[in-house]
Amino acid sequence: MELKIDKITFIIVCFKSEKVIYDCLNSLPINSKKIIVENSNNIKLKKNLELKYDNIEVILNNNQGMGSSNNIGIAKAITDYVYVLNPDTKFQKDTLDNLVLGAKSINDFAIISPLNSNPKYPNYKILKQQINEDENIISVDRIDGFSMLINIKKFKNKKLFDENIFLYLENDDLCMSAKKAGHEIFIVKNSFIDHIGSSSSNFNNNNEFDYLRNWHWMWSKFYFNKKHHGYSNAIIKTFLNFTSATIKYLFYSLILNNHKSKIYKMRVCGLFSSMMGKESNFRLKD
Repeated sequence: MELKIDKITFIIVCFKSEKVIYDCLNSLPINSKKIIVENSNNIKLKKNLELKYDNIEVILNNNQGMGSSNNIGIAKAITDYVYVLNPDTKFQKDTLDNLVLGAKSINDFAIISPLNSNPKYPNYKILKQQINEDENIISVDRIDGFSMLINIKKFKNKKLFDENIFLYLENDDLCMSAKKAGHEIFIVKNSFIDHIGSSSSNFNNNNEFDYLRNWHWMWSKFYFNKKHHGYSNAIIKTFLNFTSATIKYLFYSLILNNHKSKIYKMRVCGLFSSMMGKESNFRLKD
């Protein structure tokens, strides 16, 4: 299918991402439209970005999570395609050219992405055996959320991401919804994107960030499985997580390792909260 660069809007959600966002933007096409959703409400960063770059809009926003924030940017886009990126990603010189060329060899897609340049961390999952007619194009079931070029026309509205999810598995949820609707998802193997990983945000208190991540990982895991496979299946899928986290919480409490004990306490609390049908409302303290 024909994919033109001027039909793509780049959507980047930031939260305390000052250290990485400039490298990301510098790697993108100069003339492409960029929408930044700045979740730490950093007015100074907004001014700096809008002065430095053309074709950019920075939206100041209170942190509502990745999915909800992506939806804000997508709603602003007027192009047929949006490219959702994490701020800790960078394009190589031929990334977009090879991606566009690869798209020409397929009939249609809902989501497509370059390949993560680090082979140790593939940015896709294949759950069922796929038939690939082109060796350079892989048909996949899931793509990691740090790089997703999305065909807006394949979705009913611009609220693509489930806004109940604050963190984790929002990309898996989108991919599963696309596959259920009969749409295709692809990776282009000769197009590469660099992803630093775990560097999108700069936190002063890494311990607090650990607590946030562990709480939301378990909340989202249960919610995702309940949504797509039912409550009973979600219980089965998370039973070992619940048991393991409880045992480790008790062990680290006994040996007075407060940080480790709290990590596993957060896992138990996040999972229990999701089981009870409560919102994903755990946040970092300002």
